[in-house]
Amino acid sequence: MATRHYESVVILNATLEDPQIEEIITSIHHHIKTNGGEITDVENWGRKRLAYAINNAKSGYYLITRFIAAPSMISEFERSLKLDENVIRYLTISLDKKAIEYLKNAANKKEEPASEQGTEVLEKSTLESVKE
Repeated sequence: MATRHYESVVILNATLEDPQIEEIITSIHHHIKTNGGEITDVENWGRKRLAYAINNAKSGYYLITRFIAAPSMISEFERSLKLDENVIRYLTISLDKKAIEYLKNAANKKEEPASEQGTEVLEKSTLESVKE
């Protein structure tokens, strides 16, 4: 079965308590996994102010989930999000090759600064010891 890479942005009701939000996130990820999807990346942006009020809500809890799944699973996944009253908005897009490559490069850059900083500190300390 052919699979594709997807990115789903879900905005949850920010008035919920943290354990409730974690439970909803777990159920979203469980739905993806039980329908044959594989989660590749998750970003919890947390509570953010909305650009405009939605149903009198001025803030929402942002969750970004990237996953690999069959295209047939997406309609069922979005249906479950639509039926969940704690989901304010959602959007699922298919990622093309350029987007996947960009995300891989961005992930590699996140890992590199830690190692570069370590070498930079090492270089500075080496230079300082040479000067002395």
